[in-house]
Amino acid sequence: MKLIKRILYFVVALLVAGSLGILVCALNPDLTAKLAEKVQQMQAGTAQPDTGQNLGFTPVTSGNGDGEKYVVPDSYPQEIPEGVSGLVGYQPVTAENEQIAQEEADNLSSILAPGETGEGLTFAAEYYPYYAMLDDTLKTLYRQVYANALALNTSFTPAVAATTAQAASVVEAVYNDHPELFWLDAEFACKYLRTGICVEITLRYNATANDLATAVQDFNTCTSEILTGAVNLGSDYEKEQYIHDALVQIVEYKASMPIDQSAYSAIVLGESVCAGYSRAFQYLMQQLGIPCYYCTGYAGEDHAWNIVKMGSLYRNVDVTWDDTEPSTYDYYNKSDREFGTTHVRTDLAVYLPACAEVPAVQTAEPGSSAVDAYINPNPIEPLVWQSRGDPYDKADETKGEEEKRKENLEKAGITEDQVLETLEKYYEDCKKRLEDAGTGEKQFVNIIPESLWSSVEGAYSSGTYMTGYVNDALKKLGVDNFLIQLQVQRLGGGYCKLYHNVYTY
Repeated sequence: MKLIKRILYFVVALLVAGSLGILVCALNPDLTAKLAEKVQQMQAGTAQPDTGQNLGFTPVTSGNGDGEKYVVPDSYPQEIPEGVSGLVGYQPVTAENEQIAQEEADNLSSILAPGETGEGLTFAAEYYPYYAMLDDTLKTLYRQVYANALALNTSFTPAVAATTAQAASVVEAVYNDHPELFWLDAEFACKYLRTGICVEITLRYNATANDLATAVQDFNTCTSEILTGAVNLGSDYEKEQYIHDALVQIVEYKASMPIDQSAYSAIVLGESVCAGYSRAFQYLMQQLGIPCYYCTGYAGEDHAWNIVKMGSLYRNVDVTWDDTEPSTYDYYNKSDREFGTTHVRTDLAVYLPACAEVPAVQTAEPGSSAVDAYINPNPIEPLVWQSRGDPYDKADETKGEEEKRKENLEKAGITEDQVLETLEKYYEDCKKRLEDAGTGEKQFVNIIPESLWSSVEGAYSSGTYMTGYVNDALKKLGVDNFLIQLQVQRLGGGYCKLYHNVYTY
């Protein structure tokens, strides 16, 4: 009798456990999908530990040969700088999931069709990294979602079997890769079976879809106006800065605006949140042939910014946070380490390439190279005088300008043709000297009036010296990377000599 009771208790326990399992799975379709996948894998003998790659994603490495991947910090930023706090507003891609019975799913298959399949479409990994993250099966679904969004189709049956979690990630991948689909909304719907397999995807569109032809025309007109000023610039660095500065000038940060997750809101309406700024920057850079990605994460709240590829290196750019009063370059072309105190990637963005540090120049033994100790890996760092004090020794006020100038030149031990009187002449001279110097560790000098120093110092502090002369010189030299430290020597007479210790590679 006791044995029979024990058997009955055991059967009841199994039934209770099974009921709880069914209840949990019903409340969590993603878990159902994962369990279904696990069962299939176990039956096939291919079960693997749970990793992101089991969902079909492969991290995109930095592409500079080191295979470096982004490392998610252990904690989120706790303190955001006061001047940019609240300049956020990104809304993650979200799905409205609904479980349906097999009978309803069978009816759907007779009513719906796959719509546009996107067969034959290709997306280059360098420009569409979210597509590159997916396995071949999910790439098929990606092409289908993209093609249906392009055609403004609403509901369709997936061309391949995918769980609700996989479908959500594919829609996110399409959304993140394609800012030109500015009518695509960040929310969509998915109907799924008890197994977690998605049987219907419904895309949603914002208000621009009501008159898409006019919206596309307005968008193309506004983007063309911006691109006209950038397309003929000499280097990618100049083009990047032009687009950055143009958006800072034409867009105003404004929360809770209609369609503020789109590039349209920033470029056409001129008012947006971080998502609009970032998708606008991404689109414009793409049109210039410069790889630029939409990066999502956390910066006090949900936030979006960009990762741009310049040369062989990837850099973080947050145009929204640079659009302050006055505007800055504080969040322009920064490494992950520099962004780590305020920005942390989330969702699929963790698979984007790492933004590594500029390679440090190894200091040789003392005396081996005169330039080693002067290399500065962060040329944006503000420069300081070797000594302050009076800007120059004033000559006798009773003398004429020409006579005073002659005395000042003699005091400085220089000739008039050595002096670069304007910032434009300074840039022109630096470009020539840098090109003549060639690659590697070099040094060149020139002379300016002390009155010009504040402009030169400002150019190096803000980073505008790069477009002033460096980018063109690097293009001619056929290299991508440049390090510099500037040293200043007062000559007297109101003049100073600038020593440019540079390293190009």
